[in-house]
Amino acid sequence: MENIRSGKERWRAMHLLLCFVPVLSYSGSVYAEAQDNIQEKQDSVQEDQAYRVNTITVYGQPIAEDADTTVAEELWVGGKVATNIQDTPALLSVITEKEINQRNAATTEEILQYSPGLVTDYYGSDDRNDYFMIRGYQATTYRDGMTLGSMRGVREDPYAYERVEVIRGANSTLFGPADPGGSVNFVSKKPKFKRFGNSYVSYGSYDNKEIGLDFGDTLNESETVAYRFTTKVKDSDLEYDHSKDNAQFFMGGMTWQPSVQTTATLIVDYLGRDTTPNSGGYPLDREYDRSEFYGEPDYNKHDVDRTNITAQITHYFDNGISLSGNLRYSKLEDDFGYVYLYDYAGRTGSDVARYYFGTDTHSKQIIGNTIVQYDASFEQIDSSTLIGLEYRDASTQDTSVYGTASSINIDRPSYSGMPTIGAPYSKNDQDETTKSVFIQQNLSWDDRYILTLGARHDYMDLTNRDISNRDSSGEFSETSLRGAFTVKVTQEWSTYISQVESVAPPSIGVKPERGKQLEAGVKFAPLSMNALFSAAIYDLEKNDVTMAIVQDNGTIERETIGETRVRGLDLEVKAEVTDRFNVTGGYSYMKSKVVRGSTRSGDVLDGNEFVTAPNHSASVWGYYTLPNKTMDVGLGARYVGTYYFDAANKGKSDSATLFDAAFAYRISKSAQLSLNVHNLTDKQYVVGSGTANYYNPSRSFNASLHYAW
Repeated sequence: MENIRSGKERWRAMHLLLCFVPVLSYSGSVYAEAQDNIQEKQDSVQEDQAYRVNTITVYGQPIAEDADTTVAEELWVGGKVATNIQDTPALLSVITEKEINQRNAATTEEILQYSPGLVTDYYGSDDRNDYFMIRGYQATTYRDGMTLGSMRGVREDPYAYERVEVIRGANSTLFGPADPGGSVNFVSKKPKFKRFGNSYVSYGSYDNKEIGLDFGDTLNESETVAYRFTTKVKDSDLEYDHSKDNAQFFMGGMTWQPSVQTTATLIVDYLGRDTTPNSGGYPLDREYDRSEFYGEPDYNKHDVDRTNITAQITHYFDNGISLSGNLRYSKLEDDFGYVYLYDYAGRTGSDVARYYFGTDTHSKQIIGNTIVQYDASFEQIDSSTLIGLEYRDASTQDTSVYGTASSINIDRPSYSGMPTIGAPYSKNDQDETTKSVFIQQNLSWDDRYILTLGARHDYMDLTNRDISNRDSSGEFSETSLRGAFTVKVTQEWSTYISQVESVAPPSIGVKPERGKQLEAGVKFAPLSMNALFSAAIYDLEKNDVTMAIVQDNGTIERETIGETRVRGLDLEVKAEVTDRFNVTGGYSYMKSKVVRGSTRSGDVLDGNEFVTAPNHSASVWGYYTLPNKTMDVGLGARYVGTYYFDAANKGKSDSATLFDAAFAYRISKSAQLSLNVHNLTDKQYVVGSGTANYYNPSRSFNASLHYAW
């Protein structure tokens, strides 16, 4: 058996090597001639970089530097071409490093909560994961254009990223299996060929203490090698008693650029978390103080250790061809357990039943791709062709326990210690491999019309051995298509219509969920201002859908409900109105509907709305530098309309408006003191409800001292 396993692993490694080796083979040959010709190449390439095939950059790498602006020019998708946002046929949001710092966004949920069409933090005090949905569906997450996949359960640390990109709509054509609502791409901080440094210390609510350091420079006189080191240490509690939220993050990167045509980067990062996963929820009968804790201090714990090793290399030829490769290895250990309330409407007395739930997970994932891009111009027609191969292998071993715990008196809580853990009810040894080929063709003519076509085929092989040592498997072969037409009405205005498809990651014994979206939009980028105004309407369908349904005994299961549909409107503005004032705002109208479906118990869901899909949501954030240029003030407002807690549409949230504020004082050119407050008025409402209620985060503040060099 061991020989078979090792042979299989060698085959996987060889497959990945074959994907990646065409890129690596060029790096050694270019260095010998690079030093003699580097200046000539730089001059030549800089001229070529000014030429763009509309939505596609000829020299693929992003050339727009946006660390000091809130209005990004390009979408970076991890080697799958950098595209101009104004001319890309989709509604996009890019949250730059400047905006993240202005709002002092400490979690992915806080980064995304000012983006239209997204709902975040809908499980409140459940702090196991980052929770966010796009256009009514779970968002698929990526890092540098490659899926996080089995690494998705980890709360990402924003300090690792220089921007976060939101791509609405189905994206399987470029990204592979994904839900149809949209995707979130985290862009890692990479070395820069200049000396820089940033550091901070901070203190905030719940005894939150942090220190962070991010610096880099070149390593040699010829400035062909650069490095970057980023680290953050956090020691904190959460808003409820008997909690902790500690984390350590370390990331080191090195980039080798022997010529302007060749770039190779290696990044290694580690994320460790020692946290509390859940407060246990809050009773259903009334509003409780968010500091209350109804779990078990000896069992409500969450430990995470994740390591990534990422390699990226790109080479540009003189004939319009570029070749790039990306490879990432990830390893994750995720162990959590918690005791939670099992309350019910109409309960009498102060004793509430509780259950325990825990999972121990070990995952490994390796993903790699090779991409060839060819750009050419034929009189009035510009062409950009992209062809790619991708391979992913992910293995996960998980063991889950579940059972009854001692009840608790909610008026006088006392804790009984770790519950008696029974035998595991679930145990799985899963392996998933995906082999993909994709192609995208962009044609533009007369500097006004852009036709975008794309296709991707994914072959997926899934195997699993369960707790009874029963083996099961499934093979899936799915094709997704994309088509779009963009018209650049003027230099400032563009409009588009697109139809895209998605294939959700499948499960054994279940038909893959397929999505389809028709979207029409318009974008305006005024020449007189650094700004982008975007609007889009869409019609999104998904078939063979499964949803999470709370059962009578308090457990949660995934159930197929057939066909669903969402129609809506998204509006967004990002503008630097003056040198001293920038604003971000958005509005979303969304109407979701279960077209055809029922639960396993036979309850018909036809006509119901989705869970956590408000009809209306809106947000606005403004940041202003006072005339003396030593102080900044920021104020934001977020509105979330009502939405249903369950598929049966029996429980519903209240609408809510929350406010955030910021203040910064520049002590000197290098030093700055900042104060940020989230949920300024300490608004409290139920964001999720099942066997217990879960509230939105309470008011919190953070004071920090930044120093840059």
